[in-house]
Amino acid sequence: MKKYLSSVLLILFFVLSAIGHYAHWSPTVEFIISAVAVIFVAGFLGKATESVAHYAGQRLGGFLNATFGNAAELIIAVMLLREAKFDMVKASITGSIIGNLLLVLGLSLFAGGLKHKIQKYNVTLAGMNGSLMIVAIIALFVPAIFLNTHVLHEEDRNTLSLVVAGVLIVAYLLWLVFSMITHKNYLADVTDRTEQQLPHEHEPAWSKKMSILLLVVATVMVAFVSEWLVHSLDTFTTKFGLSEIFVGAFVVAIVGNAAEHSAAIMLALKNKIGAAVEIAVGSSLQIALFVAPVLIFVSHLIGKPMDIVFTVIELAAIGVSVFIAKSITQDGKTNWYEGLLLIAVYCILGFSFYLV
Repeated sequence: MKKYLSSVLLILFFVLSAIGHYAHWSPTVEFIISAVAVIFVAGFLGKATESVAHYAGQRLGGFLNATFGNAAELIIAVMLLREAKFDMVKASITGSIIGNLLLVLGLSLFAGGLKHKIQKYNVTLAGMNGSLMIVAIIALFVPAIFLNTHVLHEEDRNTLSLVVAGVLIVAYLLWLVFSMITHKNYLADVTDRTEQQLPHEHEPAWSKKMSILLLVVATVMVAFVSEWLVHSLDTFTTKFGLSEIFVGAFVVAIVGNAAEHSAAIMLALKNKIGAAVEIAVGSSLQIALFVAPVLIFVSHLIGKPMDIVFTVIELAAIGVSVFIAKSITQDGKTNWYEGLLLIAVYCILGFSFYLV
């Protein structure tokens, strides 16, 4: 009965969100309904991801969730690009990175640690993730330093942005080859190595093909609901006096990451911390090394070029997030208090952005 009730509520709020958008309901009502719809759709996506992870392993399952979750983020960003809202796009990228590293990872470690005390995952993968996060920081800091300390022509700014974006995309694609193909076993999760000898606690709800199909369906639903919610943001945020940088870094980012939130926490509670970390950290890396660079190229293709220069506030937030996340995850072991520390840093940054 509970399963059917969840499905009914999912369909109900998805339909209401669509009606609210196309019938031009009050932006506040539309925002609330869409936000509730995102919660249900994210839960659906989390369940589909868990089922896929059962067949594909925790790392690939986590990667798929991060990728499908970021698809909604990419769609939202492209919509903002078309309206030349570059500041909000960069703020949403910043918010997505710090949201995944601090909020998603923090809640996952906190929830999983309360239930399982100490959780372990591949320490080599943790070190590699830390190195990639530092590369992402370097890639964002260097253009900002050079472009803010030297007077460069607009053409040079765009050229540097495109070169950096291209290098990051190549580095990320080669990382996928390294982690998923050439060194797959080397980076395999601790629990994945023993799963063949241990019985699964629960069998997946769907078959392999059905799981993949429902993962795609859930992602499409997330994309639509996210679009409808973003449509109501301008009026909603103006009504409550919220700044554009706060909206982009926290409101839009939290909505875009709703799928990762639920999926990562659910997996951590089931002691699949490897997949939870892959979702949180992997999603941040994907945003910094792939989604952000892709947006640079997309902006040029649509005739509204955006550079890769972030503000000092945004760079500081990303730098702090990477520093604490790398410090906590590098030993391959987690507990609830480490999750609490990440959440505390997120709250500090959130309130600081709110006051801007």
